[in-house]
Amino acid sequence: MNWVRSIVLGLLCLAAHEAYSQTLEAKVDSILQDKFQAYATGAVFLVSQDGLPAYRKALGKANIELDVDMNPESVFKIGSMTKQFTAVAVLMLAENEELSLADDITQFIPDYPTHGESITIHQLLTHTSGIKNFTEMKSIMTIAQKDLSPKELIDFFKDEPMDFKPGEEFKYSNSSYVILGYIIELVSGMSYEDFIEKNIFQKLGMNDSRYATDREIVQNRAYGYQQTNEGYVNKRHISFNITYSAGSLMSTVDDLLKWQEALNSNKLLSPETTQLAFTNYELNNGEKIDYGYGWHLKSLNNMSVREHGGSIFGFKSMAVYIPERDIYVVGLTNCDCVSPTQIVRDIAVLAAESL
Repeated sequence: MNWVRSIVLGLLCLAAHEAYSQTLEAKVDSILQDKFQAYATGAVFLVSQDGLPAYRKALGKANIELDVDMNPESVFKIGSMTKQFTAVAVLMLAENEELSLADDITQFIPDYPTHGESITIHQLLTHTSGIKNFTEMKSIMTIAQKDLSPKELIDFFKDEPMDFKPGEEFKYSNSSYVILGYIIELVSGMSYEDFIEKNIFQKLGMNDSRYATDREIVQNRAYGYQQTNEGYVNKRHISFNITYSAGSLMSTVDDLLKWQEALNSNKLLSPETTQLAFTNYELNNGEKIDYGYGWHLKSLNNMSVREHGGSIFGFKSMAVYIPERDIYVVGLTNCDCVSPTQIVRDIAVLAAESL
C-alpha cells in the first residue's frame, strides 16, 4: 500500500502549502495595501516556496491613460536584473571553454586602454575592474537616445580615467557589464539579444521575456511612468542600445521564477559553474565584497540571501532568494518613483518567519 501512503503524504503537503499560502497572503497584503492605489501606477509581487507560488498578486494600473489594471502576467522592464542573465551567459561560454574568466579584456578588445593594468573578465563580473561607470558621466544624456552599437558605446567611456586599479575596490559599474555583453557577441558570433533569447529564454520556456522594445507589440506590457510635481508623466525615452547588456531585458514574475528554478536545478550550467555566480569574492587585499557574478550576496535577518534590483526610466525591480528556505520573492513596479527593494526584503523576512 505504498502508493496510498504516497498519495496521503502528497495531499498533506498540498494542504500545508495551501494553509501557508492563505496565511502569507493576509500578511503580505497588509504590507502592500497602503503602498499601491487602484487608480495609480502599480506592481506585481510573487512569493514562492520550494518552487511553488505561495503569493502572486497585481496592484494598480498597467496603463493609467487607458485605465488598464495591472495583472500578474504583466511584462516589465527589469533594469539591472539583466546583469544576472549577462553573467550566466558569460559562464556558459566559460563552461564551453570559449573563454576564460581570467582572460584579459584586451584579448577581445585590443584597443581598450588598460593603462598598463590587466583587467579580467572576472573583474568585470564582480565590479572590481576600476572602469568608470558611464551612467554617472555628466555627458551621458548626449547619447541616451542614440542607437549606438556596442563598440560605439564602449568608445564613449573607454578613455575615461580609471577609478582605481583593478581588484583594489568594489564599485558598481554598468560599463563593466556593457563590455561583457560585447564579449559575448564577439565570442559567440551572435548579437547579445539573440544569444540570450536562444540559449536562455527559449531553453527555459521564458516565453514572456525578451530584449526591451518601445516599438514592437508586447502582449501584457506594463507602461512605465515617472512622477513630477504635477503628477504622473510617461517615462523618458532612452535607447535600449545604451542600457544594453547592463539593463535592457523585459520579463514577468512567472518567468523570473522559472529563471530561479533553472538556477536551482542547474539547467543551464553545471553545479560547480553555477556556484561561481554565488561565491563571495575578494579584493586584492583579501577583503570580501559581498558580490558574486551578477548577484549581491548579503545577510537578511541572519539568513544568507542572493539579491539584485534594477532601475530604468519608468520601472524598478527587485528579487531576493533565501537558499536555506528555498524562498524566492520578486517585485516589479511600473513607476521609477516606487522602489520595491525594501518591500521585497520585508516580504522575504515575513515569508521565512511564516514557514
